[in-house]
Amino acid sequence: MTTATMEGTEPRRLSQVGFKAIVRALLKHKLSRVGLVIIVLLFSMAIFAPVLAPYHPNEQDLYSVLQGPTKKHWLGTDNVGRDLLSRVIYGARLSMSVGVVATAFSATIGVIVGLIAGYKGGWIDQIIMRITDTFMVIPGLVFVLVMASALGPGIKNVVIAIILFTWPGFARIIRGQVLSVRELPYVEAARASGSSGLRIMFKHLLPNSLAPVIVASALSLGAAVGIEAGAAFLGVGVQPPTASWGKALRTGYSYLERVPLFSIAPGLLITAAVLSFTLVGDGLRDALDPRLRGEGKKIK
Repeated sequence: MTTATMEGTEPRRLSQVGFKAIVRALLKHKLSRVGLVIIVLLFSMAIFAPVLAPYHPNEQDLYSVLQGPTKKHWLGTDNVGRDLLSRVIYGARLSMSVGVVATAFSATIGVIVGLIAGYKGGWIDQIIMRITDTFMVIPGLVFVLVMASALGPGIKNVVIAIILFTWPGFARIIRGQVLSVRELPYVEAARASGSSGLRIMFKHLLPNSLAPVIVASALSLGAAVGIEAGAAFLGVGVQPPTASWGKALRTGYSYLERVPLFSIAPGLLITAAVLSFTLVGDGLRDALDPRLRGEGKKIK
């Protein structure tokens, strides 16, 4: 590896940066710090929903339908008398779960496929890249809507659709990284020593190609939350009576003048979730790729 590469003209390897250095870089990044706080709050809301929610999300009070904020119902009630605060808190569980599960599976599939394409090259690489191109030319929400409509409404099918849409991005990222490192001396030495292709891919290439994948994962989490909310808003996502930010946003739209918080509260949380993951992704990018760091400073 050249001196220039070691000094930061290429994205840093995780082994070069270290977990503690990444955390320090994120905490120094003002916007990433804000994003981290919001993410921690949202995940805490999702995990401790039974403790934080004043009511069961499906409990109805038919004497308080479409009520504004009161001491009993801080955000008011929905069109069937359910507590909006409880629905919003439980909605975090669905959105955060969809983001984590969809991103975990899509990243795993994309990394494996990208490793194979980058390492093998030739016709295998060409076929895989043309498949990824086919997926990536379709707008995300349109793809998810078509797939969810074909598979049927439901959160499980939305997650499958998100995975199918997002894995090509991870595949292209990891493939590009593998192409840049597969001819380096340590990989050649591994080949010369008789290491198998699987060992070279997963022991030598993958650990040195993961940094951009981590950045993409943070961004993908936010995108998954937004896509799930969009699918629920359009009626092909989670089905009633499950609490969902997107579904609450859609139903509350019809009562916007009477109970504005019905739509505003879930809308703000969707925005906060997507924005916070984007901010953290930007911070990770700056920490792991010195070429894109605004101030050009290196992690110490």
